[in-house]
Amino acid sequence: MLEARDLAIGYGARPIGTGLSVAVKPGEILCLLGPNGCGKTTLFRTLLGLLPALGGTVLLNGRPITAMTRAAIARAVAYVPQAHAPPFPFEAVEVVLMGRTARLGAFAQPGKADRAAAHDAMRRLGIHDLAHRDYSRLSGGQRQLVLIARALAQEAALIVMDEPTASLDFGNQAQVLAQIAALARDASAEGHGVILSTHDPDQAFALDARVLLMCRGGVHAEGPAPEVLTDPNLSTVYGLPVTVETTSSGRRVCLPSLSQSAPTMTSDAFTMA
Repeated sequence: MLEARDLAIGYGARPIGTGLSVAVKPGEILCLLGPNGCGKTTLFRTLLGLLPALGGTVLLNGRPITAMTRAAIARAVAYVPQAHAPPFPFEAVEVVLMGRTARLGAFAQPGKADRAAAHDAMRRLGIHDLAHRDYSRLSGGQRQLVLIARALAQEAALIVMDEPTASLDFGNQAQVLAQIAALARDASAEGHGVILSTHDPDQAFALDARVLLMCRGGVHAEGPAPEVLTDPNLSTVYGLPVTVETTSSGRRVCLPSLSQSAPTMTSDAFTMA
């Protein structure tokens, strides 16, 4: 379980956000939403221990993350970036095998069990046919699935994803979202805990996620997607009228207005949780 209590985030002595509380456990998807510059990436980096917290505490399985080694953190939390461009033309399976680094000692080489874990991760995602393809020549969607396979090979209970569908076409977005949903409901274990950021609130509905809706470095609302992603909340945070509609199939979608003026935004509209 990853938990942040009354977290203050920022760079140097300059705070970007304060009063942030976050928790995610196995089998749960937490979706971070909010406009550009609201602090999502800074929060990610702080939760991963890449940036020191300016206040509050980050706990990983009950232990302060500041008391853990990078290797111990990597065994518990895997990170999937938006994009990855290796300097050399690695085969896809070699990229996945890099996820085993956290399980190896200093100067150790991957063994038979590590290679088996890499291949198993690719099979789980249905991309084993890409194993010996040049990673740099794969499509954006294929590369993203390879990075998710790398996280699976890491055997971490928690996976953190920074805008995993950014720059992907419609079909690849759907494929990646389907795999994210499958990770949380993995029947072979408790299921992975997943934290992901996105600019598309529809994805939170599709994943049946819990949502942390951020604005101006604070938490505007937190809870199940249907309770958080409402017309007033979305309109206030994004600064334009937004309507949440339900399709004939029961799917909820968010429709921003392209013609109406933005609602008046005041400092009182933003709360820090």
